[in-house]
Amino acid sequence: MSASVNQTQAEGRSAYAAGVGCYLLWGFLPLYFHLLSNLGATSWEMIAHRSLWSVLWAGGLVLIARQGGQVAQVLRQPRTLGMLLLSTAAIFSNWTIYVFAVNAGHVIEASLGYYINPLMNMAAGALLFRERMTTEGKVAIGFAAIGVAIQTLALGHLPIVSLGLAATFCAYAILRKQVKADAQTGLFVECAYLALPGLAYVLHLQASGQGHFGHGGAVTGLLALAGPATVVPLALFAWSARRLPLSAVGFLQFIAPTIQFLLGVAFGEAFTPLRALSFVFIWLGVATFAYGAWKKTKILAPAQLAKD
Repeated sequence: MSASVNQTQAEGRSAYAAGVGCYLLWGFLPLYFHLLSNLGATSWEMIAHRSLWSVLWAGGLVLIARQGGQVAQVLRQPRTLGMLLLSTAAIFSNWTIYVFAVNAGHVIEASLGYYINPLMNMAAGALLFRERMTTEGKVAIGFAAIGVAIQTLALGHLPIVSLGLAATFCAYAILRKQVKADAQTGLFVECAYLALPGLAYVLHLQASGQGHFGHGGAVTGLLALAGPATVVPLALFAWSARRLPLSAVGFLQFIAPTIQFLLGVAFGEAFTPLRALSFVFIWLGVATFAYGAWKKTKILAPAQLAKD
């Protein structure tokens, strides 16, 4: 019994470490793109290399998980391939908006998108899948709406970057919810869809003398690092999310946008009092959302123990 408890505790600690690790990697991703930009790489070149190198790492995950048979099965299912093509379009749109936003000096606005995303997911769940929305959820979405309205006043226009990032990642989550395939298998197929266009663009850049791959160890290494920078945090997230309680995931998922927000401030991006006020309401929504997730877990835990 003691050995079993110790094993469970050890797995729990590992899950927390993996969860924190994935959100730390996502949080510091703007630094990676800034480094590449300073070395001369363009946003499209970064996206192309991200598309190209990711398929190798995603394929490695499939091999480790021994899911080659599932990949072969998915390749024989036109509907599943069609859904994964749509999810690929959603995640590619998300990547594109994010990379261009970071390189254009909109890291703070990008962080707002990832604060909004879980609240948008909750609203989509209620509208599309008839998931029950709690009082805390409704209050959290209300706070977020006020925050977006104030951000619109502060910017003088809708926060397109924030809403675009939140909407594309929400669409990705909705589409992947419909796909009957494990995370690693789906990710590999998505990366495979993007690999050939990515390779074609990289070859075009190299042939025309505009590419940076092979022009110095630093930029070459960073471009090749796009694969693990994309796939490793996704793998850590997939592993930890299956082992952590909902309340823990609810708290951990806000690590990344908080780091991104602080990086944006450190980069010297404009942060007026009105923008600060918008984030106050966003953070109130985040806190309410996290509290609701924690309360739901506390209610479900006794029922689960009784069931066990």
